[in-house]
Amino acid sequence: MKINDVEYKTIWFDEEKQVVKIIDQTKLPHKFIIKELSSVKDSINAIKTMEVRGAPLIGGTAAFGLVLAIKENNSLDFIKKSSEELVASRPTAINLQWAVHRMNNKLSFVEPGNLFNVALNEAKEICKEDEAFCESIGKNGLNIIEDIYNKKKDTVNILTHCNAGWLATIDWGTATSPIYHAHKKGIPIHVWVDETRPRNQGANLTSYELNEEEIPNTIIADNTGGILMQRGQVDMCIVGTDRTLSNGDVCNKIGTYLKALAAHDNNVPFYVALPSSTIDWNLKNSKDIPIEERDPKELSHVDGINKDNKVDKVLIYPEKSKSLNLAFDVTPAKYVTALITEKGICEASTEGLNGLFKN
Repeated sequence: MKINDVEYKTIWFDEEKQVVKIIDQTKLPHKFIIKELSSVKDSINAIKTMEVRGAPLIGGTAAFGLVLAIKENNSLDFIKKSSEELVASRPTAINLQWAVHRMNNKLSFVEPGNLFNVALNEAKEICKEDEAFCESIGKNGLNIIEDIYNKKKDTVNILTHCNAGWLATIDWGTATSPIYHAHKKGIPIHVWVDETRPRNQGANLTSYELNEEEIPNTIIADNTGGILMQRGQVDMCIVGTDRTLSNGDVCNKIGTYLKALAAHDNNVPFYVALPSSTIDWNLKNSKDIPIEERDPKELSHVDGINKDNKVDKVLIYPEKSKSLNLAFDVTPAKYVTALITEKGICEASTEGLNGLFKN
């Protein structure tokens, strides 16, 4: 996708410098900075501090993190330690664990001298695969938007939550991919963008990338979606997910559950877009999903541009107040209209997912 009319991926390997390059998302939308990761510690830090974020991109970063680990020290002990530290860096998104396990499986019987090249090729393959999956998600989701447009014959209003755009993946995005495909086909689209407190990933990232693609959008406070649905100003909701269980329960950015409830009460279809790498086939109970609790300062402080045109943090809470910063919630499958995957669209249920992913 584009930034300033130049096409980018969110992560890539610089063959000449032998480093991984990322777009530092903590600086967006105020500054566009490409950052170099030269060690596995750099990769872990990028994941922890959310310089990279979004389940598929976290997975890709972890894969490249192991490449950098092998470049540093190709001993089995170091690779094992690096793998454990990468998996622990953010607990909720299943893609992280999935990518590390896939990399280790690929490297299991490789000679030490070949480890780097095999790891690099596999990390590239993981990213290439995600890009293809997200493009397919877009083509499958396009059918839903087309159906709404054919009935309405007017602008399709779509509500999103957080950023499940191309900045959260390698390219295309999950929730935004159908939107981008519809826009490219000439279907008039308008997107209601939840700002998504506390890190404002909707306002800072989703609106930013939609602007770059010239797709009309309006940022709203997280609590505004309900009244818009009551007024008939939302035709559909579409969100991403950090972990979806095999029964269709969806773990996503905090606030997703409340949007699903509002959509259910107002008969607004609520879709979840995801690549198969985000499905947790092993965990059976959503109560067992590890819900990340982040620094309360993400709630109590906001970033903005000060009078000197520099990014600054400002305290917005009473100094003595405590705050709880849970990063995710779980939406039960019964509130999900359907799952949009690279294989097609299915019911949010064991039967629905098994029907698409027989193997």
